[in-house]
Parts: sequence; structure tokens; C-alpha cells
Amino acid sequence: MTVDVRPSPVSVTVRGRVAVVTVDHPPVNALSGPARQGLLDVLSALAADAAIAAVVIAGGPGRFIAGADIREMNAPPAPPLLPDVVAALDGLDKPIVAAIDGPALGGGLEIALACDCRLASPGASLGLTEARLGLVPGAGGTQRLPRLTGIAAAIPLICGGRILKADEALEAGIVDAVLDGDLLAAAVARAPAVAKRRLSAQPVPAGDEAAEAAAVATAFKQAKGLPAVEEAIALVRAAGSVPFSEGLARERGAFLKVRESAEAKALRHLFFAEREAGKVPGLEGAEARPIGRITVIGAGTMGAGIAIALADAGFPVALIERDAAAAVTGAERVRGLYDRQVKAGRLTVGDAAARLARVAASDDWSAVATSDLVIEAAFEDLGVKRDIFRRLDAVARPGTVLATNTSYLDIDTIAAATARPQDVIGLHFFSPAHIMKLLEVVRGARTAPDVVATVLRFAKKIGKRPVVAGNCDGFIGNRIYAVYRRHAEYLVEDGASPEEVDAALEAYGFAMGIFAVSDLSGLDIAFAMRQRRAATRDPAERYVSIPDMLCEAGRLGRKTGAGWYAYDAAGKKAVDPVTTGIIARARAAKGIVPRRFTAEEIEQRLVAVMANEGAKVLAEGIALRASDIDLAFVDGYGFPRLRGGPMWAADQTGLARVLREVEAAHAAGGAGSEPSPLLVDLARRGETFAQWRRP
Repeated sequence: MTVDVRPSPVSVTVRGRVAVVTVDHPPVNALSGPARQGLLDVLSALAADAAIAAVVIAGGPGRFIAGADIREMNAPPAPPLLPDVVAALDGLDKPIVAAIDGPALGGGLEIALACDCRLASPGASLGLTEARLGLVPGAGGTQRLPRLTGIAAAIPLICGGRILKADEALEAGIVDAVLDGDLLAAAVARAPAVAKRRLSAQPVPAGDEAAEAAAVATAFKQAKGLPAVEEAIALVRAAGSVPFSEGLARERGAFLKVRESAEAKALRHLFFAEREAGKVPGLEGAEARPIGRITVIGAGTMGAGIAIALADAGFPVALIERDAAAAVTGAERVRGLYDRQVKAGRLTVGDAAARLARVAASDDWSAVATSDLVIEAAFEDLGVKRDIFRRLDAVARPGTVLATNTSYLDIDTIAAATARPQDVIGLHFFSPAHIMKLLEVVRGARTAPDVVATVLRFAKKIGKRPVVAGNCDGFIGNRIYAVYRRHAEYLVEDGASPEEVDAALEAYGFAMGIFAVSDLSGLDIAFAMRQRRAATRDPAERYVSIPDMLCEAGRLGRKTGAGWYAYDAAGKKAVDPVTTGIIARARAAKGIVPRRFTAEEIEQRLVAVMANEGAKVLAEGIALRASDIDLAFVDGYGFPRLRGGPMWAADQTGLARVLREVEAAHAAGGAGSEPSPLLVDLARRGETFAQWRRP
């Protein structure tokens, strides 16, 4: 017999005296309103059905329940609430088995925790992931999980939003068994014999106070200003000292509080931004080309990192250098990067060896002829890159995607060196390429839609977050970053010290300030860029010579032991009187009387100029949407996630206020710092970047 409650996404199939409740809400069985109502209706019916002896909750093959519908988080809570559904599960006077064959995350795991038995397939994954969105579990997760794992183990799981594999969940005591084969059939067979075992009625097991204190300390250290973590710690600890009902009430209050926090809203913005970034107009009907073998041209720092990213994803990689000696050096560079991961415990020796075996370094270009994708990662010089693309054009077979890893250079000029500009695209990896998530996908004027579709699919396969950009100097990220750096230098020339600027940025949430980052990457990179642009620089643009003076003095950053800061043998930075003297001389040469800046003034100025240049990037069509700019800066430039990105941060400040700051920045910087007409228009109308849509 089948009882179907559709159009609800929840259905019931009766097998003997066991009711199988299936949530079928593609693609991930999110707990949206219809799913919650369906579960509540079914549980009410089953409670009154004397013919049903036990219940199995399932999500279909390869699925369970992946968690809340995040789209509902930006609206007032709508009944029935998830705690209502969990309470109905807890109150059902019949044994309930959760058959977890896929992700049981967030609210999905809270559903499972309200069951009396949890069975998992080997491919299942479980976790209370709310902290990733700046939230705490809101349907009993902070109170039930500690009753299974103990407080010391529950704190890192909840505060870190960690996702456990099935065997890890078994070891932690979260699931009762991991079963191969037909999980649903096994759950139905076991259900009648399962005893009622409500976690709400069980005590929290006694724990080790030292282990609990250590877990709390680690969670606070890793919280990085996220209010939800402090709330979660308090809730988990309370599970061991207050009645269950009081713990639930505290949890619900904390959930509603942090749900409205600025940090949670910023993280939700980024959650949706990640999903929007893949929606690229003009790709309708474009079919991605198959990618099997890949060649990387250039085995320097960037090329080696790219090769590792590809090998880690399972691709065979030909790593090509200019001669045999350079190829040997490149192979050693790749080996060294893998050795570091083994030493750090991130890879086993066997895994590193298997991945290393996928990379073949040589000076033999014949591999290009059998490659589906070629990624040029040579020195950032237009002539060098055009020479390489001429050679690729002669060797690569038709249909091969030809990508350049340029950070600034004109994609169309590079593509013009070939007879197939439709196959040329920019793939701007960020260093270290095997670690950084961002991949800027740069379309040329003649790049074919199927080439864009190909690299978007490829990016996901290698674990990158692609953001599509148009072709201009610096694309999205480096174009805006150049303005950010330039205005940081204006602040220094006008009176702030490099350490004051960096301290303000770090207080704002950046892991490192801009001058410390410059020292890390090397001051000579930006110096070369400035020299390249010197002939075309607007004479009305203010120019700060301090970084040039540092480079001319041989102070190129960490690699030379001195740049904006001085560095000891261990790489620890310190304020350097030599830099202070160079800055003082530069100010004196221009007759600048230094003034003081507060940390707030520094933060406001630098975020405002980033948003202003971002507005120009939007208006020119270089970025598809404001949220793409936010993703680029969070994933590629260290902009704090809890601030949501420069465009989101500007929206939260209010664009009228941002415009006033940009006008002050224009007065300080001259040409190139003018307020964007788009910013002016949005500020005048009281609108935001998030609301703006391309006409």
C-alpha cells in the first residue's frame, strides 16, 4: 500500500508494519517550507496509525537531507519551523530509523539526531554546518550532538562546521552502523527491533575538563570574530548543565539572534554569490569540450602550482620548459611542493607519489599535439607570451583550448598571435595556485562560448571557484587591487605609516595588511608593472615614488630581507628605520606635512576606493555582477569573508556615505580616482550594488 501526500515532496510507502518516509525535493532535499510541512503532516498521520510499528526516514538513493533552504534565511521565519518537525519526530511513540545515503547536513543531521537509530552508507556525510553561514544549529543540534559525542568532541564539530565521512561519524558515535549494499532494505529490516532511544532523555556523558577547555580555546582562536562561535560554545556547554527543554529555548534564541547578524548576512551573500557566478549569459546551448590531457608551459612558481592543482584532480600533466635543465628544476619544484604537504601531514607519502607520477616535466613540445587544454604560465611579458602562442598555434591540434595565465596583459593581443583566437582564453590562477580557490576566467573579444563553458566545468573539476571577467588591464581583481594599493600609498605619503595602514586592515579582518602582502609577493612585480605603464600614465594622476625608491635600494620584500619592513632570518617582520627615512624624504621632496589617520579613516578610504573602481568595472561590463567582484576579493585577495566583499561592504555602509569618501579620495589622488557615474547614480537613488542589474 502507498499513501502519497503529494504535491508535497514527502511520500510514505508501507512495507509490512514499517512506514518508509521519503523526502524527494531535488536537487539536494533542502528543508524548505513544503518539505517541513510534508514531514509534519506525515508524522501526524503515522502517530495515529496503529498498523504502523516503526518508521524509516530516507532521502532516496544517494541522498538524505542536505539541510535548510538558505533562500528562506533572508525572510521572516515561516511555519512550520524545523524545530516543530524535530519535536514531532522526538514525540513519535514508535522507533524511527534514519537511513542516511548521502549528505545529512545542518537541519538534515538534526532530523537524524531526533531519530532513535542512524544507519549510514559508506558514501554518507554528516555535519552541523551552520557555522559556515554564521549561524548556530536551530533545531536541537547543540543539545543532542553532545549527548552522543560528549562536549569536548561536539565543540569543534559544531564551531568548525566540520563534515564527517561515514566511518568518522561511526567512530564519533553519531551513527550506529555503516552498511554496504541496500541501505533502505537494511533499515526496514532493523526498524521493528529498534528500541526508543530519545537523545532528549539522555544525559551528556561525563567528559575531560582539560579536553573541553582545549576545545573551547581552539574554537575561539579559529572563530576570527564570528559571533555564532561564541554562542555555539555556550550552548554546547549548557547541554551538560541545564534541562533539555531549557537548552532548546536558549538555542532557538541564539539562532534567531545570530541569523540577523551582519556576519551571517555577509556569509549568506557569499553563499548565493558562489552559485550566481556560474550563470554566464551567452552560453546557452554551448557544449563543453572534453578535457583529458593537459600541458602547462612554464615550470616556475606559478606553473608548478598549476601542475599540482591539475594532478591533484587526477589529470595527467605535461610540464614544459625551455630546455632540459629548466625542466629538471621545474620537476624538483613540483616534488618540493609535494614534500612540504607530506611533511605538514596533509598528504601521505603514497598519495604524494601517485600525484607526482601524473606530472611529466620535459622540454619536449610534442605533448602539446595530444593535449585538450594548454595553459601558458610563462613570465609576464607580452612578447614572450605571443611567441609561445605562435608556437602553440603551429603544434596544437584543432579544438585545443589555449589558455594564458596572465595577470594583466591583453588577452586579445595574445590571441591575435594565433589563427584561432576563438580558442584562446585567460585562466588567471592565484598564487599559490594549488591552494588558492579563485580562478579568473577572462573572455577575449572572440573567445568562443563553448571554450568558456569548457573552462567553467574544468574549474569546478579542479576545485576552483571561477569568476568570469572581461578583457582589460588587470581584469577584475588586479585592476581594483591596483587602485587599492595606490590609495594605501597615498595614505602613507600623507602621513600614515605602513604599519598603521596594515594594522587597520588587519583589525578590519584581513589576514595581512597590504604592505606586508607586497613584501611577501615581492615589490619588483608591481615595480615592473609601473614601468610598463609609465608611458601611458595620466600626468594628472598622483604618483607615489616611495615603492620605486625601495626597489631601487634593493629592498624587494621578504626575499631580500627588507622591503616596507625589515625581516630577520626566521621571516619575522619589524618596522625598519631605513623605510621610515625613505618615506620622510619622499614627503619632504613634495612639501607634504604629514597628518595622522585613524584606523577607521584608513578602513573607510580603502574600502571606498575598491568599491568605486568595482563600480567602474561593472559599468564597463568587465564584471557581470557586483557579487562576482566580492567573490574575487574574498577568494583571491584576502578580503574578510565576514565583511562579504568590497561591494557588499559598501552597500552596508550606504552608498551616499561611500560616495563622500570617494570624493575625498579623488581630491587626494587626482586623475583615475574620479567617482564612478554608476556609484553617483546609485547613491542619488538610494539603491545598492546588489540591486543593480545590467540594462
